[in-house]
Amino acid sequence: MPFPKMVQREASPALLRGKAHAVIGMRRAGKTFFLYQCLADRLARGIERERLVYFNFEDERLSALAVEDLGTIIEEYYRQLPQFRQKVEVTWCLDEIQIVSGWERFVRRVLDSERVEIFLSGSSARMLSREVATSMRGRAMETVITPFSFREFLRGRSWPESAPLRLPSSAERSELRAHFDAYLDVGGFPEAGAFPSVRDRVGLLQGYVDTVLFRDVAERHHVSNLPALRAFVRQLLRNPATLLSVSKIYSDFSSRGISVSKETLLAFLAYLEDAFLVFTLPLASRSERRRQVNPRKLYLADHSLAQAFSPAPGLDRGRLIENVIACELSRASRDLAYARTASGLEVDFLATDFEGHRQLIQVAANISSPETFEREVRALTEARQEFPDAATLLVTETEPPREVRAPEGIRIVPVWQWLLA
Repeated sequence: MPFPKMVQREASPALLRGKAHAVIGMRRAGKTFFLYQCLADRLARGIERERLVYFNFEDERLSALAVEDLGTIIEEYYRQLPQFRQKVEVTWCLDEIQIVSGWERFVRRVLDSERVEIFLSGSSARMLSREVATSMRGRAMETVITPFSFREFLRGRSWPESAPLRLPSSAERSELRAHFDAYLDVGGFPEAGAFPSVRDRVGLLQGYVDTVLFRDVAERHHVSNLPALRAFVRQLLRNPATLLSVSKIYSDFSSRGISVSKETLLAFLAYLEDAFLVFTLPLASRSERRRQVNPRKLYLADHSLAQAFSPAPGLDRGRLIENVIACELSRASRDLAYARTASGLEVDFLATDFEGHRQLIQVAANISSPETFEREVRALTEARQEFPDAATLLVTETEPPREVRAPEGIRIVPVWQWLLA
């Protein structure tokens, strides 16, 4: 079969001989299409099509397949193409292999005995990172697939890739702002862009969350208190980019007659993070105790989920943009936290990249008023005293007031430009 038309994803697996590549992430983020991309990339490099195998275990004709039958797939392949065995590397993409109980032993054996490169993926919670790492006993490297970044969203709309050092023209800047508005509305899930109707898109996204809730959380962890779980998920999805207090949610649920313990809510949160539906950031501190006792900040896998579960239109644009920035930073950071100054001002992110460079990043949708601009800048200025090695950045949609200037060392960048860089 020909490979389908697809948006080139920016994720790239670490290619280490003897390791399987586990492609993980939230449901419907594009894991299967990423497998197609990996195969198509190899085809473009001149590798024969016959050496690029995609095998989907969700085919209903394979429903009775047992682990002892898995070897038949390899043997039948090499029976038809014996010239490849032990002579050249064959790439296998095994999608939904978790359906076959005991698959891990099969994959480890094939890695040891054949010249192969193996990609594993699946939508089941059993294919999440913790399970893959445990089952493969250190024989798997992980690649996390997330909903589209803004760059990938533009690629899906056929926006021409420009040279990194070329500044866009005024007409291109206007277009990019319009595309960013569309990105905030539509979100990053690949299928969402095919639904021009807001009603249909909301239904699609709510369906995604229901699948995660029931299959990746309730079934996997044997959750019986479904009313509390659903209420908790709604509470989280309606409040992105906010400090999360499980104690306050527990008190609110108690006043509304929702019976659940605080410990159960904390367990729910861990389950939802494991399913890649949400993630949380700690307070930046050298003290582990301080990181533990302070509330964490909550972010969603994609900002569109907040709009799908918001009871009314007009969700705070600044919080949506902050969630977009958080997702982008989580893809590129070794460590990510939020900062709080001695006077109580908050800086949205302290990001440390894989080379150890740090950035203090403040996100503000609108800094056109002098008061807002001064408050955001003051938070960065104070935080820089605690983290003097960090670069300071203010990411915004609007221009600062003409009558004020940012202090030396604080760079102001439009959000669309920062996302493209």
